[in-house]
Amino acid sequence: LFLVVNAACKAQDLAHLQAQIGNACDVQPLFEARALLALQGPAAAHVLARLAPEVANMTFMQLRGVKLLGEDCFVSRSGYTGEDGYEISVPAGAAEALARRLLAEPEVQPIGLGARDSLRLEAGLCLYGHDMNSETTPVEASLLWAVSKVRRADGQRAGGFPGAEAIFTQQRDGVARKRVGLLPQERTPVREGADIVDANDKLVGKVCSGGFGPTLGAPVAMGYIDSEHAAIDTALFAVVRGKKVALKVSKMPFVAQRYYRG
Repeated sequence: LFLVVNAACKAQDLAHLQAQIGNACDVQPLFEARALLALQGPAAAHVLARLAPEVANMTFMQLRGVKLLGEDCFVSRSGYTGEDGYEISVPAGAAEALARRLLAEPEVQPIGLGARDSLRLEAGLCLYGHDMNSETTPVEASLLWAVSKVRRADGQRAGGFPGAEAIFTQQRDGVARKRVGLLPQERTPVREGADIVDANDKLVGKVCSGGFGPTLGAPVAMGYIDSEHAAIDTALFAVVRGKKVALKVSKMPFVAQRYYRG
């Protein structure tokens, strides 16, 4: 198994793996040995295929060992932007050369985390430490899709993973709050930490991520809302610098995902 973990959680993820299965297999951290490059957007397949033609036939979430500039890489047709693209695990010593080679292609430009953040928000994707943390359950975070169907309460091999009983209980009994999409009804961006209130100024939630969606051409946000207010199209308000900004609970993603599924 080859795992790509959240960078902010890598220490505790490694400790958990070593504690749980370290006596049964060799758990090898590759944090220093490898780097990860993300090539995202509608031209990604055309660009990477110039270096390795076989990547053009890959579909969303497929992973393949590929030679790039003579280096052994792991290439996955995935990413955290909602766009088609690839994540490339490359030996750390070869990462700069590969990055520069990709940047030499006319379609490729460098982006920072701010650009990535605006796209993942438009795609309705969570950012650890903002939209979820170790105290959040998949049911609250609207991430139940991450639990394999076979492991869910009605699956053939139900449970068997940390937190299973708590998740099954929440599925059965419901939760007090849920992560939802939020569309500001004016041009004012609504940022993380803003309180969310109902028409009577009762506090009903808090924004966990927010900003301007460049593809949508409008502000977008996500937040945790009391479950009784979480229905699509519910009218609410965010409090921004003492002013109430009208919101509407929205389905996600805000912009259709463009993953390549063949």
